[in-house]
Amino acid sequence: MSQELINRSPDLKQLQDEGFELEVSGSHAIVHHVPYLNDMREIREDGILVSPIALQGQRASYKHGGTHVIYFKGEMPCELDSNPITSIQHDTNSITLAGIECDYSFSNKPQSGYRDYYEKFTRYIDIISAPAKSKDDNVTAKTYRRIISSGDSVFIYEDTNASRAGISFMNDLFKEQKIGIIGLGGTGSYILDLIAKTPVAEIHLFDGDDFCQHNAFRAPGAAKMSIFPKVKNKARYFKKVYDEMHKNIIAHALFLKKQNQYLLRGLDFVFVCVDSGTARQVVISALLKYGIRFIDTGIGIDIYKNELYGAVRNTAIINGKSSSPFSTIFFDDNADDVYASNVQTADLNCFCATLAVIKWKKIYGFYQDLNPKDYTIYSLNDGELHYED
Repeated sequence: MSQELINRSPDLKQLQDEGFELEVSGSHAIVHHVPYLNDMREIREDGILVSPIALQGQRASYKHGGTHVIYFKGEMPCELDSNPITSIQHDTNSITLAGIECDYSFSNKPQSGYRDYYEKFTRYIDIISAPAKSKDDNVTAKTYRRIISSGDSVFIYEDTNASRAGISFMNDLFKEQKIGIIGLGGTGSYILDLIAKTPVAEIHLFDGDDFCQHNAFRAPGAAKMSIFPKVKNKARYFKKVYDEMHKNIIAHALFLKKQNQYLLRGLDFVFVCVDSGTARQVVISALLKYGIRFIDTGIGIDIYKNELYGAVRNTAIINGKSSSPFSTIFFDDNADDVYASNVQTADLNCFCATLAVIKWKKIYGFYQDLNPKDYTIYSLNDGELHYED
């Protein structure tokens, strides 16, 4: 996030203008060079305060989700008698925010709450620095040094949900990844919806089909009726939709064949969401050749006595070699499958996509996985989830 956010936010701008070493990074506001007294009664000037910032559009807005808790990197700030400053004590568990490993969190909330981030930061700085200032009146947090971050976020607007939850550093696990989604029907479009909310470096969309009216009933969001007479390619349509959130979405308006499978090279992970066994064979052969990790998704639905039954499947191939999960991937084209006739099952599409994305996040260590399994199937009529190696 750049200087522009500070300029648009009067409270942040005031902090900067008054000389505080303010930095804004990854929906966090950071003030460096905060003086304090340690338990040896030594003056330290290396304190760092970090606060998640709530945003309203393109400016900071404390009243739209701001929290009074703040985080601190440094030794425990102490009073002149070497005891910790009790008025701010909160938690001693370390947490990494915006790339800074914070040692403590502090809590000090005025009766009427904080008006904005200027009031929040200056109150904590006054409390933390007071013992050091009483020992040396020249001590100050106002250095007038400017810190401007590079603005390399892949998001159009910052992920304040992750910063509020304190898990922004965990999202960094995905930052360098280039993701491919092959097939943007029901399951693929829901996978895109979830992946677009992560800070992956690039999202490549592959689909040669057009986005038609029936597709709108098994895709996230609500398509405008006015688009249907114009007939738009799925990859291009979904790129335009999610360009509103994620900067690096690349549309490939084509079907993957042997002649163009080279487009997959350089991807880190791929979600395969095709309903043609022939197409699946071509895609998976290419992924194995290039050594790309992937999850193959599938939904099979049939009808019995006017009720639908079937299963949702995910198969993860993460070692680049043929193994037992391959027996769960079907390469034949089943014309009798009710799903192939466009039965609208947005709920199963969404569920299949969610299972796939959760597995992807487990593979990279975002979610704990005590019993890793490469094959997952959900049986619709008995409601059971089955896992296999």
